[in-house]
Amino acid sequence: MERMSLDFDGNVAILKFNHPEVLNAVGAQMLLDFADALIEIQDPKHGVRCLLLTGEGRSFSAGANLQDSGGGERRGDSGSGLRSSYHPILLTLKNLDMTLVTAVNGAAAGVGMSFAMMGDLVCASRQSFFLQAFARIGLVPDGGSTFMLPRLVGWGRAVELSMLAERLPAEKAHEWGIVNRLYEDNDALMDGALSLARHLANGPKSLSMIRQVYWQSWHNSFEQQLELEALTQARAGASHDFKEGVAAFLEKRDAQFKGR
Repeated sequence: MERMSLDFDGNVAILKFNHPEVLNAVGAQMLLDFADALIEIQDPKHGVRCLLLTGEGRSFSAGANLQDSGGGERRGDSGSGLRSSYHPILLTLKNLDMTLVTAVNGAAAGVGMSFAMMGDLVCASRQSFFLQAFARIGLVPDGGSTFMLPRLVGWGRAVELSMLAERLPAEKAHEWGIVNRLYEDNDALMDGALSLARHLANGPKSLSMIRQVYWQSWHNSFEQQLELEALTQARAGASHDFKEGVAAFLEKRDAQFKGR
């Protein structure tokens, strides 16, 4: 892959935006590599149970690469480009059967902010910032921002961020609930995010079920969510990890989950 790098740390996949010369702005090749990487990560042969997504160098992602003919949907039919290139990746991330941690190590702007918010747990260094940059070039937020952002920070803050297109420092993003874990610098960020990813990767199968139950809660009624909980609990209760968790509790030892 030219514009993404993929490494494995045990049962953690570490995926990085890899075009630091343009602050990891997203272009055509990066989108192709991203899609290919997600296919590889989900291959059972790797046994991945947590994905850690971050950026190479001093930025997470500065958004779409406007000089790239393929981030090119911005210059042509914007909607068509989103549907064909970005939406399949975002939906794959949403539907992953594993946990997802994002580590924001600099700018998370435009669609880069969208990718950052996809994390089940979002980590950031104090040097990082978030930016709904779309209005600066006469566009509307995309990448699911208009869905996720008001649910994370509230309607008023979401509209303010999108219309004024002002930087949101990591500290404020942490206060507002976009960021779960805040670290002093990028070195501490990567150490902390990887430690968190390893912890999740060694957790029970139910963690991937938890993420899906929460995703579906955004469009379910209360009654539908109760039924979903019951259905999902039945699956969790039939898992090897539930049996191990109960046995470990009764035997007063740490559980050894296998992700099944």
